[in-house]
Amino acid sequence: MTAAVVDDILFPPIEPYRHGMLVVDPLHTLYWEESGNPHGIPVLFLHGGPGSGTSPRQRRFFDPAHYRIVLFDQRGAGKSTPLGSCADNTTPLLVEDIEQLRRMLGIDRWLVFGGSWGSTLALAYGQAHPQCCLGFILRGIFLCGRSEIDWFLYGMEQFFPEVHAEFVAAIPLEERTDLLQAYRRRLFGDDAAASAVAARAWSRYEGSCLYLMPDPAAVEEFSSDAISLGLGRLEAHYFLHDGFMEPDQLLRNVGQIAHLPVVIIQGRYDVVCPPVSAFRLHQAWPQARLQMIDAAGHAAFEPDTARALVQATESFRRNGTL
Repeated sequence: MTAAVVDDILFPPIEPYRHGMLVVDPLHTLYWEESGNPHGIPVLFLHGGPGSGTSPRQRRFFDPAHYRIVLFDQRGAGKSTPLGSCADNTTPLLVEDIEQLRRMLGIDRWLVFGGSWGSTLALAYGQAHPQCCLGFILRGIFLCGRSEIDWFLYGMEQFFPEVHAEFVAAIPLEERTDLLQAYRRRLFGDDAAASAVAARAWSRYEGSCLYLMPDPAAVEEFSSDAISLGLGRLEAHYFLHDGFMEPDQLLRNVGQIAHLPVVIIQGRYDVVCPPVSAFRLHQAWPQARLQMIDAAGHAAFEPDTARALVQATESFRRNGTL
C-alpha cells in the first residue's frame, strides 16, 4: 500500500535521455545519467550510504518538464567500477568527482539534493564550491560525527533489538565492544566470501531500520549484492575515517553557504539518522527552513517525506526558494 501511495506522490517514471561512464582516475569510473528537460533547471541527486548507489525511482522527485535531472553513482557504488572499492575513496575525492561531472556536463550551477550520507556530501560539496550551487534540499541529516557513528552501531538496538541481534550474531562476544573494528576485520580481510557475508549483514541491518513501518521489500533490496557490496564496505570505510572530515567541520563551515536557499526535511522517528543532527544543523544555519515530518522514519520514500521533497522541488521550480 505504501509503495502505491508514494507512486501517486512522485512524478511518473522516466528514462534517461543520455548516460555514460566518467573516468575520474586510473582506478575509478563513475556511472552518470541525465533525464528530464535538457534545458531545465539543473539538479544533482546525491545518493546515500556511502555506497548505496542510485535507482530509477530517484528521478521522480523532480518535474521532468522543468528539471535537468543528474544522477550518478559515487566511487565504489551502484554501476560505478570497481564496486565496493575503498582505495582512493574519500570525501574530498567525491567532492572533486562532482566538480568533474559538473564541468563535463557544462553546467554552471545546480540545485543539490541529498539525503542521509547524500546530505553529508551535499554540505561538503557546497562548502567547497558554493559558487556552483543554487540551493540545497537536504533530508535525514548525517554529519558523520562520532556520536552518530556510535548510534548506528549500538544505539539503534534500543528500537530494533531483534535486528541488532542479527547484526552482531556473527561477531564473538569478546569483539562486540568494538563492532566497527570487528566488522573491519571481516569486510577487509583476505577471504572474499566472508567479506561478502559481512557486507550483507551490515547492509541488511540498515535496510531493516529505514522505515517507520516495516518494509520487507527494502530489507531484501539492501540484502542484494548490488547494494550490500558497496554499502557495507564503504560505510564501514567512511566510519573508520570519521568521513574524512574534522569534527563538526560541516557545522563550522556553514557560513560558506548560508546565503543560499535550503530546506532540511527530517523524519521525526528517524532511527538511522536521529533528528538531533538536523536540529544542530538548523541551529548553525538559522536561515535554513527545518521541516520535521512527524509520521516518518529515515527513508525518502515514506509518504509524508516523499510529499515534502516533491513540494520542495516544486517550490524551487516556481519561485527559486525553498
